[in-house]
Amino acid sequence: MNFFNTFRGRLLIILAFLFVATLGVQYYINLRTQDDNNKMLEKQSQALVAGFTLAVNGITSREYMEDLVGREGQTFFDEKTRQRVKNVLIINEKWQVWDSLSDEFQPTTDENNNARYINLADIKNLPPLMESKRLGEDLKNFPNWNAAATDALNDGEAHAIPIETSDGRWYAMVILENDRKEVAARAARPLIYTLAILLISTLTTFYLVWRFTRPIANLSNAARQVAAGDLLVRVEGARRSDEMGELAAQFNEMTAELAKNRELEARVQEAEKSAVVGRLASAIAHEIRNPLNYINLTLDHLRNKFKPEDETKRETFEKLTEQLKKEVARINNQISDFLNYPRPAKANLQPTDARRVVEDSLRIVEAQAAECDIKISLIEAENVPPLLADAEFLRSVFNNLFINAVHSMEAKGGVLSVKIAPENEFVRIEISDTGDGIPPENLEKIFEPYFSTKETGTGLGLAIVQKIIDVHNGTINVESASNEGTKFTVKLPKV
Repeated sequence: MNFFNTFRGRLLIILAFLFVATLGVQYYINLRTQDDNNKMLEKQSQALVAGFTLAVNGITSREYMEDLVGREGQTFFDEKTRQRVKNVLIINEKWQVWDSLSDEFQPTTDENNNARYINLADIKNLPPLMESKRLGEDLKNFPNWNAAATDALNDGEAHAIPIETSDGRWYAMVILENDRKEVAARAARPLIYTLAILLISTLTTFYLVWRFTRPIANLSNAARQVAAGDLLVRVEGARRSDEMGELAAQFNEMTAELAKNRELEARVQEAEKSAVVGRLASAIAHEIRNPLNYINLTLDHLRNKFKPEDETKRETFEKLTEQLKKEVARINNQISDFLNYPRPAKANLQPTDARRVVEDSLRIVEAQAAECDIKISLIEAENVPPLLADAEFLRSVFNNLFINAVHSMEAKGGVLSVKIAPENEFVRIEISDTGDGIPPENLEKIFEPYFSTKETGTGLGLAIVQKIIDVHNGTINVESASNEGTKFTVKLPKV
């Protein structure tokens, strides 16, 4: 297998790509940050140059700096620079503010028209003086020489340069305005970018973990279902070209083989049961049918030769002997079920009247239905076509269904309803009763061989019914509700 098509190869490629992408994005962010810093420094340099130029012009000119800024045609101190430069101070050799861009610190005149200057030491809340060590001994005359550098984030920053004049050393101090929002944004921007990279990396990692562990989770769930007995479960991803695809394909192949083995085991068990039933049926037929025939013949002899003369006793005698003959017939039918079920059914398919077959089977249960207060209803639609069926086999089907229906209603009576009607290429026979119904947990098992809820049942009646219906290429369905009744729907092909 090609390494890059394997699970490990793909994971390695994705992690390497994620690593390179993270470095690339971080490098790009650093470039952007450096570019922003360069632009900020450029603006700061331009503002400082404009401020010092204004201060030098103020020293060499008799005009105040405010008048120089307002002069028409000047270009070095535009509106953007004014927004950046908070103030410009010209400090004379006596450490007095000789001129100021702000009205607050400009000199005033007294009553004698003499100029009054503000001492630099008297000015409070000046922003910190940047690069102050280069001023040497003059540094002590600046009140803001030891201001905390962090104050620059809130109050701006001050820059001072000495200017040698004929009157001595003067100083020009330019105070720059720091935009708090811009400063905060500039400080937070790298953090935001870093957090964004971490968030994207984390989400990508989560997705990759989910993407690569999902097949494992699917396999785990499928294995749990297989352990619970569900061999029809299949996992997705068998078409993948990596190890997970091979594992999924092998898992599906394993479950398919297990399902085949289970089916084979079920068939073997069914064959073993059929063989046992066949041997048992042969033994029962040999050991029991001869005594049953003798008992049946003896009952006929008793009814003919020893019938009481008294009317009342004769009726009782007839009733008891008739019940004995029914029990003998029931035992004989059970033996026939054992004998016939394992054998392959060979139906003699001929045109058959459905109503006639149903009526023949109903005669078997008419007497018991009358005793148990069970009403029988037979309804046939018009133009019902004949069936392509074996009449004897169908009698076995309806005998079992009618007997079961009567048994379900013998305690409290009810109605046995039979409806015959054409349906496309079939004839539909509905057999419904108002008996006890079939519990939901047993509904799917009633056609299984040897399943019975009766104490004396063999569990072959409905299994034989299903077998005969299959031989006729028909269908049988059942609907039932506890204490409401049961309905069997049989569909058989028409001629």
